[in-house]
Amino acid sequence: MANTKSAEKRNRQNEERRIRNRADRSRLRTAVKKLRTAVANGDAETAKELLPGTLSIIDKTAKKGVIHDNAAARTKSRLAHQVAGL
Repeated sequence: MANTKSAEKRNRQNEERRIRNRADRSRLRTAVKKLRTAVANGDAETAKELLPGTLSIIDKTAKKGVIHDNAAARTKSRLAHQVAGL
């Protein structure tokens, strides 16, 4: 429980950020999942269409600090490699 006004404000800010980060992370996971499903089904055309948008979402999520830069780079690399292998 916050005892000062500044601690109360910090709690409000943290809650807003948590909600925002959760939405961004959900958007990221959904995009990656769609792309991985297309790859698993062998649907090269759909995978190639989804790849640029997914990479963009990964970059935006990393830029906001929701995921680490190296995690973003690793995910992008693996997805691109999977799509190229189709």
